[in-house]
Amino acid sequence: MTPRNITIMSGFLLMGFSDNHELQILQALLFLVTYLLDSAGNFIIITITTLDPQLQSPMYYFLKHLSILDLSSLSVTVPQYVDSSLARSGYISYGQCMLQIFFFTGLAWSEMAILTVMSYDRYVAICLPLHYEVIMSPRKCTWAVAAVWLSGGITGTLFTASTLSIRFCGDKIIHQFFCDIPQLLKISCSNDYFGVLEVSTFMAVMAFACFVGIAFSYGQIFSTVLRMPSAEGRSKVFSTCLPHLFVVSFFLSTGSCAYLKPTSDSTTALDLMLSVFYTVIPPTLNPIIYSLRNESLKRALKKLLLSEEFIGKTYVCSIFSVCSQGHKECF
Repeated sequence: MTPRNITIMSGFLLMGFSDNHELQILQALLFLVTYLLDSAGNFIIITITTLDPQLQSPMYYFLKHLSILDLSSLSVTVPQYVDSSLARSGYISYGQCMLQIFFFTGLAWSEMAILTVMSYDRYVAICLPLHYEVIMSPRKCTWAVAAVWLSGGITGTLFTASTLSIRFCGDKIIHQFFCDIPQLLKISCSNDYFGVLEVSTFMAVMAFACFVGIAFSYGQIFSTVLRMPSAEGRSKVFSTCLPHLFVVSFFLSTGSCAYLKPTSDSTTALDLMLSVFYTVIPPTLNPIIYSLRNESLKRALKKLLLSEEFIGKTYVCSIFSVCSQGHKECF
């Protein structure tokens, strides 16, 4: 993609990471492989936690929604970037850009919220086990998830509404692989972006409050675990909780740094790295950290793949897909 005058267009030109077409293809393929692996991992988690009757506890209910959020978040940015890189066209319309902002910011906040809820669920399970069924009842879990999605919608609306008030002029070139708000602020015509900064500051404060809640929950968990007589139990909890804290800290610190640091006219390698750090890496790591170390999920996956019903459905569907000429479904 080469810069060109797009002032007469109603959209923007996404420059991505490089002007070299060979590098663009290599980067696009790398993003595509990452996206496919992450999609497969999250789809497996969603399927298992939906079908297996033994994985219907609040922990797996929240994990399923985290996987939906991760899958949706990557789907907002990565496919569009891969398509534009392979087609050598970084153009994105104004409407598509605003939709990207709405869904990306909304899903990012929802992910922060669901991680907070999940840490509280673990705190109650380990520190208040006798009250767990009362505190984390199905009704309360449903309300918690509804609040997560609703708060994400509100966040996306706030960011989109404040961005719509910004006027853009000159060559509408964004040195990023998606419509990132910090990069949009660099091509605004005047100081009419204070609304975006106010929303960003408010959401950063809310995100920090969530982080404090997560840190408190895990602090109480660690305090309880240290009093356990079993060294194996302590090791298991620490090996699970510490990676959770790392991903949350990584996601929050990189996102806050990108959105709150002063804007400059030039785009640095740090801006591009930060964007990858808070858009691609956390959703990719979550399925690994939350699932591959979970023995219950591993057993459920083996049971699903080896079950006669699953094998039968797979075989019937494969025959239908090859031999059927009409519209048939696999029941």
